[in-house]
Amino acid sequence: MKNRAGILIILLVLLWACNGDKTHDKLQEPIIYNKTPEFSADSAYAYIEKQVKFGPRVPNTEGHKKTRDWLIQKFESFGMDVQTQDFQAKSYDNKTWDLSNIIASFNPSAKKRVLLAAHWDTRRMADKDTERINEPIDGANDGGSGVGVLLEIARIISTAANKPEIGIDFILFDGEDDGEPEQVNIRNNSQIWWCLGSQHWSKNPHERGYSAYYGILLDLVGAKGARFYREGHSMRYGKNIVNKVWSFASELGYSDFFITRDAPEIIDDHYFVNKDAKIPMINIVEFSPDFGFGHYHHTHDDNMELIDKRTLKAVGQTVLFTLYQE
Repeated sequence: MKNRAGILIILLVLLWACNGDKTHDKLQEPIIYNKTPEFSADSAYAYIEKQVKFGPRVPNTEGHKKTRDWLIQKFESFGMDVQTQDFQAKSYDNKTWDLSNIIASFNPSAKKRVLLAAHWDTRRMADKDTERINEPIDGANDGGSGVGVLLEIARIISTAANKPEIGIDFILFDGEDDGEPEQVNIRNNSQIWWCLGSQHWSKNPHERGYSAYYGILLDLVGAKGARFYREGHSMRYGKNIVNKVWSFASELGYSDFFITRDAPEIIDDHYFVNKDAKIPMINIVEFSPDFGFGHYHHTHDDNMELIDKRTLKAVGQTVLFTLYQE
């Protein structure tokens, strides 16, 4: 009896060990990701260069109007439903801006939607520079880079053999970059004089009852040596989205760009989408917890020489990959 009991115990231990190994093997199985097209940094770079050639995209200027027409035409050429949200807003110095949010929709009938955004206007002054302070900046990175990446994503998903199953809405916000200079004292501190387009859209969406699963804002995403930290409002409103995107970036080999370290909150377009439209939106933005914005911010150094295709590739491929995993 003792020998039989001993043999039975040994058999049970071996059976448990085999089952344990199988369970362990299942846990170690690699995740199978949906196949994602290649993001072209060359194409995104060309889109940025085209915007800069129109001149500064300051509201109420010829460069602004020409860029608006070109952006609409590009989205339409990708076969997307395009509409504009035209409105007027006051600037901090009581100017009346004629502004246009540009909305392009891919797969408009899909119920599950993701919102991608950037701003397409540029700043009318170089108030952080030491010369030509009152002249407008090129805005190659601050405005141009986010738009360039989104245009390339729009081109890819419209021409790819395998397309995302979800709906995707591209919104280019206007009037983002005209906040008052630091040296100007504004009496009405309750008014935020930048992010005018997102403030308007978030309270007046282009479709009644519009909603999206989540959103991603791209701002300052093309500079040489850029590092993207986990911005405060993004972590507050969309921590799970941040973790997912940063994890995908690491999986793709871009952990040198996407840093798993928190940065302070900044008021950017995503803040109003979160607060007023109630859509969780994160911000991929170059803003360091150590020194804030880059040296080029609101200066004439924000030109095409600043733009690095490696940075565009890291951001564009990560966002595109994220879309294809939904």
